Amino acid sequence: MVAARPADCVPVQATDPLYILYTSGTTGIPKGVVRDNGGHLVALDWSMKNVYGTAPGEVYWAASDIGWVVGHSYIVYAPLIVGCTTVLYEGKPVGTPNAGAFWRVISDHGVSALFTAPTAFRAIKREDPRGDLIRNFDLGSLRTLFLAGERADPDTVRWAEEKLGVPVIDHWWQTETGWPIVANCVGLGALPVKHGSPTRVVPGYDVRILEHEGDSGGAVRELPTGETGAIALRLPLPPGCLPTLWRNDAGYIDSYLSEFAGYYQTGDAGFVDEDGYLYIMSRTDDLINVAGHRLSTGGMEEILASHPDVAECAVIGVADSLKGQAPLGLVVLYAGSGRTEAEIVPELVQTVRDQLGPVASFKIAAVVDRLPKTRSGKVLRGTMRRIADGEPYTVPATIDDAAILDEIEQTLAQLGFPRA
Repeated sequence: MVAARPADCVPVQATDPLYILYTSGTTGIPKGVVRDNGGHLVALDWSMKNVYGTAPGEVYWAASDIGWVVGHSYIVYAPLIVGCTTVLYEGKPVGTPNAGAFWRVISDHGVSALFTAPTAFRAIKREDPRGDLIRNFDLGSLRTLFLAGERADPDTVRWAEEKLGVPVIDHWWQTETGWPIVANCVGLGALPVKHGSPTRVVPGYDVRILEHEGDSGGAVRELPTGETGAIALRLPLPPGCLPTLWRNDAGYIDSYLSEFAGYYQTGDAGFVDEDGYLYIMSRTDDLINVAGHRLSTGGMEEILASHPDVAECAVIGVADSLKGQAPLGLVVLYAGSGRTEAEIVPELVQTVRDQLGPVASFKIAAVVDRLPKTRSGKVLRGTMRRIADGEPYTVPATIDDAAILDEIEQTLAQLGFPRA
């Protein structure tokens, strides 16, 4: 420091790269997402005011890892761009030392808006289902809770609404876009909340629900209201979205632009209702085909999560010689549930049958201690599916704890997977 000399800021072009962020998400294949300077600045400045409803001088906390896209966008850049105080937090929402860690930070620092992953709230709900620890802290500063990164099941959203007494805003975006695609834009005037939906498309994006007619190479068809299909963004993309992959223009085209000509393929599946609300149901890879019926694992997970003993869950499609694929559910119970797998599994099977009908063919479920996730909270459904089907798989570099895959493998083996 004594020998250092001041250095002036270096001007850059708006289109110059700001950073490269490698994302593998649930695919296990790293892709170097390039972010530019100008578009990102514009998008983040606009979204802090209009999506998150924050003003200069307020305390904004994105409870994420700085190395992930949420951390890049909404810990490092966006709050500081608009003049907010930003909170950097290293730790889990539970076990540091307990499920009141988030409430302590909000109370100590006067946080106005909290942004975290649904999986964090599922962990808190599992450890403190009655929300007893919340009452130990003054959360009067907290105005809004934002959830993103994994599908926000209605049960978790309702729990957060009830325990915190503030609006809980689900919203949806990706590493590739760098800022929200679909959200309830608080700064523009909040719309009515529909549990299970991140609300409507954010200005700048043009979201369509598409499928191919016939085989994958067939003509592209836009699906009507209420039908589930691939979620795509009509080109051009708005400011802030990735212009390419690092030193891999061909890979960018192949990964995102080749599935539907003139569209960016998000890799997610869902539908739009009669009010223009989007519902993200699963990754397109997680849509399962049961005896010719295309079913969403997200819809089944929503039903399982509503069970009073289930803290979190995952449904995967496993190979079935008769039906092509069959759903398999893995559930984590609340701490202190006190009920056995033999009691709960028949209830889960019956509930799915009652709500979705026998066409879902949901017959197999198991209780596990924990689910394998990336550090950003995404459940590794694809990896579990490959284990169940006996296919080779690579442990994603982004996994939070690789030992969980061994536990899942043992559970699946007890259920008879992989089947010969």
